[in-house]
Amino acid sequence: MAKGKIDTELVMSRLRDVNDPELNRSIVELGMVEKIEAKRGRLIIKIKLTISGCPLKNRIQNDIEKAVSDIPRIEEVKIEFSTMTDEERKNLTKQLKGKDPSESFAKKNVRNVILVASGKGGVGKSTVTINLAAAAARKGFKVGVLDADIYGFSIPRMMGAQGKPTVIDNTIIPLESHGIKIISMGFFIDETESVIWRGPLVHKAVTQFLSDVYWDNLDYLFIDLPPGTGDVALSVANTVRGVNCILVTTPQPGAYMVASRIGQLVDKFDIKMLGVVENMSYFLAPDGNKEYIFGIGGGTELSERMNIPLLGRIPLETAIREGGALGQPVALSDNCTPASEEFRKIAEKVIAATG
Repeated sequence: MAKGKIDTELVMSRLRDVNDPELNRSIVELGMVEKIEAKRGRLIIKIKLTISGCPLKNRIQNDIEKAVSDIPRIEEVKIEFSTMTDEERKNLTKQLKGKDPSESFAKKNVRNVILVASGKGGVGKSTVTINLAAAAARKGFKVGVLDADIYGFSIPRMMGAQGKPTVIDNTIIPLESHGIKIISMGFFIDETESVIWRGPLVHKAVTQFLSDVYWDNLDYLFIDLPPGTGDVALSVANTVRGVNCILVTTPQPGAYMVASRIGQLVDKFDIKMLGVVENMSYFLAPDGNKEYIFGIGGGTELSERMNIPLLGRIPLETAIREGGALGQPVALSDNCTPASEEFRKIAEKVIAATG
């Protein structure tokens, strides 16, 4: 290197440590660094953004400037932005997914898929989904949540996730909250807007969430199914094979009898039942006694009827409701409560059962 000349190899080395904020991959690895020029103390870095109007352009610029700020002989840094061509985006998509983007969902991008199902609504299935996902993420696993309840989506608010996903060559980049990747119909329409679709459109939306979302080699993808065995459950079961399922119920007989119908779905598809979670099992009174507000024994009855384990019993707890309302799952809290502890224990059982 000539005296006084900027070391462009060192610049490139530093840029390898700069990640695209949405894809969490090096901008060098992604082919976003088009050119580096150095002239008389002036460094020009040409960057190709994945899409026009990239919402995180300023963050990328700041990260680049910070990465090269202490390199000797640099007096000025100029970053010029352009946009990838359609062909470059297509190649990027293939690189990310490790397959052609037109192919359907493949488990090579997700190690374990966990369906969270229930026979009826109102049993706290979404609450169980986000807290098991949060507990797994808290243990260091790469986790995602797919909100497959197209009509009654609730995951975005419960996870504190806002915004609209970026789309690169028909590949959807999920939003992230608490280190968990999330996709939901709630990101594409207003929270107060109704989804008035027939079965074929619902099926298309679900399959797109499975095949067109960049899940980035997750350890666990939790899929929050709508109640019952309708169109969405069938779409997921037909698209993703070799998955696991957790059944959520409440203690009363009506809930667990309806929940047992999920067993018919399991019999028809390659689904492994991991066990039952009994939600709203009891209320822990100030005197330490358990009050069984919704009855007792439903989870045990269901697990015995279906010959699967009872994974745990979640108590009624104000912190669960507050956490869901604030977008802070109770399983992430540093304050240990009976509910957060139970969610973590159940997550450990799920992890042990899936390897």
